Amino acid sequence: MGRAGLNRKTALATATLTLAAEAPDLDVLGNFKGPVFGFAHHRGFTHSFLGLLLVSAAMVGFMYLVWRLRGRKTKNPDLPPRWGLLFLYSYLAGLTHILLDFTNNYGVRPFWPFSEKWYSWDIVFIVEPALLILLAGGLVLPLLFGLINEEIGARSKGPQGRLGATLALLGVVALWGVRDFEHRRAVNALDARTYQDADPIRVSAYPYEWNPFQWYGVVETENFFATTLVNSLSPEVDPQGRMRIHPKPEETPVTLAAKKSYLGQVYLDWAHYPMTETEQFEAPQAGYTVRFRDLRYDYPGRTGRSPLSAVVELDPALNVVSETFGFHLGRPPSAQAGRRDK
Repeated sequence: MGRAGLNRKTALATATLTLAAEAPDLDVLGNFKGPVFGFAHHRGFTHSFLGLLLVSAAMVGFMYLVWRLRGRKTKNPDLPPRWGLLFLYSYLAGLTHILLDFTNNYGVRPFWPFSEKWYSWDIVFIVEPALLILLAGGLVLPLLFGLINEEIGARSKGPQGRLGATLALLGVVALWGVRDFEHRRAVNALDARTYQDADPIRVSAYPYEWNPFQWYGVVETENFFATTLVNSLSPEVDPQGRMRIHPKPEETPVTLAAKKSYLGQVYLDWAHYPMTETEQFEAPQAGYTVRFRDLRYDYPGRTGRSPLSAVVELDPALNVVSETFGFHLGRPPSAQAGRRDK
């Protein structure tokens, strides 16, 4: 964004844009209070339209402090910093952060504190290689051309790389357009069929990182969830014949108690297709462990426990003993005496 033209309007534009674009992820500091607190507050205040006002003000204040400490010096003495414009740039950069997070399937809560509802576009993988290639190309290629111009003695006035940066940003928008079109085809294909003679209540399609035509589909029916692959180029559902059926767990006093816990409420508010598994343990550590997971991250062929799963441990009286989020969840298998609600 800086090279595309914003760095021609005020000094410190590129540095401000860079810091402001990353600043919303300062909410990871919440993990110092524990993974449950960090999960509950991630992509909340700092990823909201209102919160960005404070984040942007903090970034501009930081840049002002750096500017003063450097003796009010800038790279171009003829281009002074315009602090009001830098605040607008900072807010704009924060909006791009929210937009990028919105495009993947984790989601954002942009209307905090008025609404805690999560929104996600579900069109790109959380680490999208094609997007990274476009943006890296927009930075690297102009640098190479600049070196070539120096070799042949050509000179140009002002900051370099405007064309490359603009083309990179247009490429990102084009990528989103293709992904959105294929995503709609995948969702429509999932919604157009039945699953074991049951009509879908809700359907979603989640992207893979390389193939824009391959999607991971999740379908909710009255009694079960179905997960499958979708080829949006056809479009074809379950092209490899590996559809998985996940019966909805039976609701019990144990699962209800776990869902009423702090972590349970936060997790269910965020999850799109939550599943629970309950384990019961004998003395001396009698009680229950309820595991939460979200089927939107249960990609076929990917093994290992999801870092986005959660565990609530209860005593025999169904009081909450502990709440954990992420890896290394729950008690060791040696303590297990039985399992229910798979």
